Amino acid sequence: MSIQKVTVIGAGTMGNGIAHVFAQSGFDVTLVDIKQEFLDKALETIKGNLARQVKKGSLTEADSSATVARIKTSVAMDEAAKGSDFIVEAATENYELKKKIFATLDANAQQGVILATNTSSISVTELAATTKRAERVIGMHFFNPVPVMKLIEIIRGIKTTDEVYAEVKALSEKLGKTPVEVNDFPGFVSNRILMPMINEAIYCVMEGVAKPEDIDTVMKLGMAHPMGPLALADFIGLDVCLAIMNVLHEGLGDSKYRPSPLLKKMVAAGMLGKKSGQGFYKY
Repeated sequence: MSIQKVTVIGAGTMGNGIAHVFAQSGFDVTLVDIKQEFLDKALETIKGNLARQVKKGSLTEADSSATVARIKTSVAMDEAAKGSDFIVEAATENYELKKKIFATLDANAQQGVILATNTSSISVTELAATTKRAERVIGMHFFNPVPVMKLIEIIRGIKTTDEVYAEVKALSEKLGKTPVEVNDFPGFVSNRILMPMINEAIYCVMEGVAKPEDIDTVMKLGMAHPMGPLALADFIGLDVCLAIMNVLHEGLGDSKYRPSPLLKKMVAAGMLGKKSGQGFYKY
């Protein structure tokens, strides 16, 4: 199937970034969320990010305007799915929510349409099993900020066909991204390695090994990381970090993946990082 019309479900940080890169690459995009105010906010974010690209000289004003013109919004997921050639789900990292979304998409999308999920840790195979097209369900894990980060983890569910994988790989390359093939295991590659490191840094804070800024300095200057693990946790969202650690712990059954009690406590207190104004640092 020739892909021209793309639907993105979820207008949050990842969803609006995904809509941005598809539209900038020449695709017609319908961005879907449950409230128009969320969609309006997403469009303002996209316009702001495009303006930064224009200011840096990496995009012309005409291309910026054309990108915005390719994006329309909708609060009707079923209707948006009907007219789409390709669908990417980028809703909150919650299995029950994603399961409901995939059931709706499967019931309304054309028969040959691929259903992709931007999940960062939830089983693609389990999401695929909620549909009647498991062979055409795949993970397409973008990285934040989407317009800047080049990587896409393409996660194959147990029934995902070679044809679907090849199509999504080619699509990723059209977006100017670098796709990496990953099989469906908890946390995939990125979060299976990253999140335990972040969790261990949180244990270091909890046990008084060092202060957050000193832990981050060690990792930046000693390991050449561009950002320390605790600042990165704040940027990702401590609630998201906890959700992924829970997926790793439950999915792999190994005590080394147990979330730090301090991480649990901070999330319970609403200290979620940058988005709440307070995490390991104040914002």
